[in-house]
Amino acid sequence: MVNITAGLAQPTFRNERRLPLMPLREIVIFPHSIMPLFVGRLSSIKAVDISFEEYGKKILLVAQRSPDQEKPEPKDLFELGTVARILQVLRLPDGTVKVLFEGLYRARWQADAMYGETAGENALPPVAAGASDDPRFHMAVIMPAHEQEQVSSESAAAVNSVREALEEYNRINKRIPPESLGAMMGVNLPGRLSDMVMAHLKLDYRRKQEVLEIFDPVRRLLTVYDILQGEIAVASVERSIKNRVKGQMERNQREYYLNEQIKAIHKEMGREDDPQAEVQELEKRLAEKELPDEARERALNELKKLRYMSPSAAEYNIVRNYLDWILDLPWMSLKETNIDIHEAKNILDADHFGLEKPKERILEYLAVQKLSNKLKGPILCLVGPPGVGKTSLARSVARATQREFVRLSLGGVRDEAEIRGHRRTYVGALPGKIVQSLGRVKSSNPLFCLDEVDKMSSDFRGDPASALLEVLDPEQNATFRDHYLDLDYDLSKVFFITTANSLHSIPVPLQDRMEIIRLPGYLETEKQHIARDFLIPKQLEANGLKVENLRISDKAVAEIINAYTREAGVRSLEREIATVCRKSAMQLVESGDLESRINVGAQSLPKLLGIKKFRHGEKEESQQIGACMGLAYTDFGGDLLVVETAIMPGSGKLNITGKLGEVMTESAKAALAYVRSRSAILGLRSDFYKDIDIHIHVPDGATPKDGPSAGITLATSMVSALLGLEVRNEVAMTGEITLRGRVLPIGGLREKLLAAHRGQIKTVLVPKENAKDLKEVPEAILKGLDIRLVDNMDEVLPLALNDVSGLLPRHLNDPLDLAVTLRVAEAGSIHDPHSPTQAQ
Repeated sequence: MVNITAGLAQPTFRNERRLPLMPLREIVIFPHSIMPLFVGRLSSIKAVDISFEEYGKKILLVAQRSPDQEKPEPKDLFELGTVARILQVLRLPDGTVKVLFEGLYRARWQADAMYGETAGENALPPVAAGASDDPRFHMAVIMPAHEQEQVSSESAAAVNSVREALEEYNRINKRIPPESLGAMMGVNLPGRLSDMVMAHLKLDYRRKQEVLEIFDPVRRLLTVYDILQGEIAVASVERSIKNRVKGQMERNQREYYLNEQIKAIHKEMGREDDPQAEVQELEKRLAEKELPDEARERALNELKKLRYMSPSAAEYNIVRNYLDWILDLPWMSLKETNIDIHEAKNILDADHFGLEKPKERILEYLAVQKLSNKLKGPILCLVGPPGVGKTSLARSVARATQREFVRLSLGGVRDEAEIRGHRRTYVGALPGKIVQSLGRVKSSNPLFCLDEVDKMSSDFRGDPASALLEVLDPEQNATFRDHYLDLDYDLSKVFFITTANSLHSIPVPLQDRMEIIRLPGYLETEKQHIARDFLIPKQLEANGLKVENLRISDKAVAEIINAYTREAGVRSLEREIATVCRKSAMQLVESGDLESRINVGAQSLPKLLGIKKFRHGEKEESQQIGACMGLAYTDFGGDLLVVETAIMPGSGKLNITGKLGEVMTESAKAALAYVRSRSAILGLRSDFYKDIDIHIHVPDGATPKDGPSAGITLATSMVSALLGLEVRNEVAMTGEITLRGRVLPIGGLREKLLAAHRGQIKTVLVPKENAKDLKEVPEAILKGLDIRLVDNMDEVLPLALNDVSGLLPRHLNDPLDLAVTLRVAEAGSIHDPHSPTQAQ
């Protein structure tokens, strides 16, 4: 815009006369314009009346600076106003007055006295100052501004530009009446045209006041041109928005009409289910569902395809099922959890007896979660024999953390799609079991128990254990991608606990992703507590018995554990107790006295449960040559293991029977090698083995046996048979042997000592390096046993063999003690294995 303010003549003012002053709120009246106004203030109505009657229908109209003032003072008004003529006055029933004003010219003004305070004017009744019903009004001394309008090339160009802009504005907006537009098109004077245009524009009153205060006609017209251009731009945007909204409304109406027609057609054809209704229902569910951006975008695309797809199309149900799965999954739905360590400890203790170490580790894990407020961490893997409470322990953890519990059995799973799902291209495709289980619990932070993780296998369809690598990796499972969904699903908030009976079938990479927590088998004493506190009350209730109806003695419980069950857990024990309860219930019903009491002792069990099913190893009744008592660890706990050795004439063969595994067979060979290396000290010829056969047998031949812990037992049995010395029947032993006779540590010491205690063994020989494991053995068991820690076979033989004849050297720990060897030889103690004593 060109600056034309410099050099222009300013208007001249002269004191013409006094006129009534009427303030306007948010309204500016321009000269050469006609505008109707509703007048409601009593003082303004009075000013209109006085002007109409006494001042030739002329009045000064001035805009208020702030529209909030009800009774403005002269200082609250703008300094420039418009002198207007009253053309028409119409009084309305509500007391307001509609007045038609015609703007005449601009005028500056100065406040004069209130009307009626000047001589010759009728005085108005006095009221309280500032009252809203005050009829008094100010008079103003006006100084009209007479403009000198001259037509020039610059003004003509400005007039033409405004006319073109006005036509463009009216073409887009159509707010100016045709007659008013025609009148403005015929005006050639810049000042008059600018005032007429401004009167028809809807602008803020402050902006209009700025234009009113521009006295130079050309400058004012150029300002109006700028305003028109801005209004044209705004009107164009408004028109575009309206057209877009109108088009959308027309499309919606068209779609509604067509949908109604489709509904009518389906109804006529007997189809009650409306496909469009299904689509609308899916749209509603999608709008209400909280989803990640990727899932929402995919769902919208699939919904768009479904909308234009025929229900009879083969892909219709595939897309529909896919959308149902997306909408059913708890993508961002989390159940509120609260970890209370004391409450969690109480729940674990109430649900499970013993298992102190596993429960302690679980509580530590929960405490770390509570402090860090994050779930990310190791995946727990509970490993133990069947029936020790792995799955129920996971369920108790879920209850302690207030999470939903989900159990997925992986036993026999051999298809990777069971974990990751099938791709949608397959007929009957579904998500994997992980996603399906989350869809059932409706929350993304349950406790997920993957049961029997060691029972999975693989074939041509894939390896499910490899698929679990991503699921059970805290660094990767935040973006787990199911083949069916083909979307990233966040599994990082799921608390995973896996269970297994053994680790040897679990791949090493999968073991590396889990923290192994071992659950050992229950001791006999622990089983008695579990039976008394948990199993018996549970079975009494399940079989309709009261506590007063049946009493099972402690000796009967112990007899059931030892003679009718052989397990590490308590499942078989619970079944036997249930059998006792059922038979007792039958006796009550047959007797007719439902309030009577039945006492079950150990002597009653053969009648209720039949003959004994199992026998546990017991010590030999007498001392035997070549029969040594060892200790074994099985999946069902500890047991006594008898090793028998017989010497017979032969050619130096070593025969091993009893279904022994490869490791145990090698232990027998290592034991023989040790005996041969100690032949001189033991009083044997260096080639004693060439003329004899050694037969080692471990009874209970149908049961597989393996492991290195019978090494010292095998060696002791051999020495006993070769020297003809009896083995003490109150001594049992366990330990791995080396060629040099060292005794190495073994596992399962707790269970083995329990078996020794149960078999009435008095002395147990234990590897010295297992001393640290004695802390885990109950004090009641240790009190009944004499534990001897040994580090070498030379320490074992004097403790295990009954050397009443003094055949054993006294310093077996020193293999180079030649004096001992010579003393034994001089005493005639070098034994011939072919003698009748040795052949026995």
